[in-house]
Amino acid sequence: MQRTEGDEAAKSISEKLYSFNLKHFPEDLKGRYEEITLTLSDATGEIRGGLVGEICWNWMEVKILMVDESLRSGGHGSRLLQEAERIASVRGCDFIKLDTLSFQARGFYEKHGYDVFGTLENVGRDHSHFYMKKDL
Repeated sequence: MQRTEGDEAAKSISEKLYSFNLKHFPEDLKGRYEEITLTLSDATGEIRGGLVGEICWNWMEVKILMVDESLRSGGHGSRLLQEAERIASVRGCDFIKLDTLSFQARGFYEKHGYDVFGTLENVGRDHSHFYMKKDL
């Protein structure tokens, strides 16, 4: 065993796992992968927030949802999340999954219909990590 650095090794490992996984999914889900990036920009074009996710097989996973602190509570996060949900529905996804930390946005996601399906305690010693899902 050796420690390897760099994107090529990680890409190779990921591709091998993906190939293995494909053997266990129905034909209509094979090859379903799409990266999703939504941005929130100000009048000067500076990105002030956004959503990064991916559609894989029959779900969407939100990897990042961020809105600058100065713009929060203005509905921007809700609009980003709703657009992601719309895209996921149009693409035939059955659910969306995401995760958040206890000092981040659990209440926000619950307000939008997401439920906690798993929790890790003692994250950063004082926090919890919540795994959440919403059926579409």
